[in-house]
Amino acid sequence: MADVVIECAGAARAFEAAVRMTAVGGRMVSVGLPGPDAMASISPLELVAGAREIIGSYLGSAVPARDIPFYENLWREGLLPLDKLISSRIRLDEVNAGFDTLASGAAVRQIIEFPEEAR
Repeated sequence: MADVVIECAGAARAFEAAVRMTAVGGRMVSVGLPGPDAMASISPLELVAGAREIIGSYLGSAVPARDIPFYENLWREGLLPLDKLISSRIRLDEVNAGFDTLASGAAVRQIIEFPEEAR
C-alpha cells in the first residue's frame, strides 16, 4: 500500500490494481489514457471508507488562467529558476542543428533567438 500511486498504463486492470494499492487516506493519480470503451470495477465502499482519492490528469491537467500566473509569481520571487532549464541559445539559422542536438540528448531546452529585424 502506498500513499500515492500513479497509474500510467492506460489499461483498466492497471487502474483497478492502482486503486487497490492505494493506502487509506491515499491518492491514486491516473495519467494513462485508456481506449474509449475501457471500463474498470472498483469498490465504492473501500473508496469512501478508506478516504481514498482518485484523480485523473490529462497532459498535466493545466488550467492556464490559474497556472500561468502562479508559475510567473514563483519565477518573479526567485523560486522557479527557469534559466537553469535552458541548455543553450541558438540562432534561427541553427534550428536544424538544434533539432539534432535535442535528438542526441545533448540538450533539453533551447531558446531560439531571432534576429533584431525579425522582431
